[in-house]
Amino acid sequence: MTTARRPLWPSRSDAFWLFFAALAFAGLNSLFYALGDVTTGGLGPAAGLVLQVVADFSLVLLFRFPLPVAGFVIAGAVAMLASDLLAPGLLVPVHPLALMTVPTITPVVLSQLARVLDRRTVLWVAGILTLIAARPWVPSWSTTPFAVLSTTLPALLSLYFEARRQLLQSLRDRAERAEREQHLLAERARAEERRRLAGEMHDVVTHRLSLMVLHAGALGVTSADTAVRTAAEDIRREGAQALDELRDLVGVLRNGAEVGARTLSPEQPGDPARLVEESRSVGVATELAVDGDPARVSPTVARTAYRLVQEALTNVRKHAPGASATVSLRYHQDGLDVSVASTAASGPPDPALAGSGSGTGLAALRQRVELVGGRFDAGPAPGGGFRVGAILPAYVPTAEGTQRDPGARGR
Repeated sequence: MTTARRPLWPSRSDAFWLFFAALAFAGLNSLFYALGDVTTGGLGPAAGLVLQVVADFSLVLLFRFPLPVAGFVIAGAVAMLASDLLAPGLLVPVHPLALMTVPTITPVVLSQLARVLDRRTVLWVAGILTLIAARPWVPSWSTTPFAVLSTTLPALLSLYFEARRQLLQSLRDRAERAEREQHLLAERARAEERRRLAGEMHDVVTHRLSLMVLHAGALGVTSADTAVRTAAEDIRREGAQALDELRDLVGVLRNGAEVGARTLSPEQPGDPARLVEESRSVGVATELAVDGDPARVSPTVARTAYRLVQEALTNVRKHAPGASATVSLRYHQDGLDVSVASTAASGPPDPALAGSGSGTGLAALRQRVELVGGRFDAGPAPGGGFRVGAILPAYVPTAEGTQRDPGARGR
């Protein structure tokens, strides 16, 4: 198993500051070399400067090779200490401007190690460099305090800020996780409520409608009166259609739960042409424009469009007497665009007829359209009329749609 290779720099800003710090400390060491004494040992007068500059630019590789860089800085500090104690002038001038026997880049190295190494390793590196810089065996006010400030303090501060950053990140992650869990719990509660409502609709309303359909069918068979048989057949047919639509709604609420399969017959709701004919039969001039193939959309979407047209034409009859209406259906690959536009009314509406509704028809339409993943729009049209429209998807994942179209899930 191979470990992931560290990036050379975590970000461009880190790369910029690393190079900037390396150049700044290299310039500082060059200034010390120019203004102070030089080394006098066999390695030449620039031996100390070369060691310092190499240590400075090792900072650039800190994030990719943290342990080798820390080891190199420690080795440089040990070499400087050995030179100062055993061979004065070899790597450190006899009278240096900086009294520390560690590379000048040490504070920066220690401050960045906390970002890439564990706390114990950083403390070990800081302890070794503090021991070399402070020289506790010969304590001095001119070296010990400055040595501690240049080694121990940067390490401790960097560890503190890194621990604080990790704590804040942990709290942030915990808050985001709690928010996600809260969202999931809310989604689960909504799904459970939808399933509960679907179950109640299926168990209670479906049962009553089924009884109504059975009684109407029995009445149509046993009655000798033609008018009664006709009315009973109408009740039976409408009840059967209501059962089909109710099962469809239950399937949507359950988000694909199993409901009874059926075959959509021409007499069932779904053909807006019937609604247009009904509207014309009561004196409303209604035009129908159909573009595309109705087979492009699933039965669930077709039924939603049917309900939208039905509600819109009902509102025209109630609230806009004398107005004409245009129903537009455009079937395309992505779904269905529905529009019902009416002209301005030629007279005031009948108060009894206009007040017969619940006043929530458009709101219920919006909910129904959004339930299948569509977009609903309603508002005044130019010229004083009114327009109701929706953009519906081609397919909604319900058991009814899947049973009617085995390949629908692959769309």
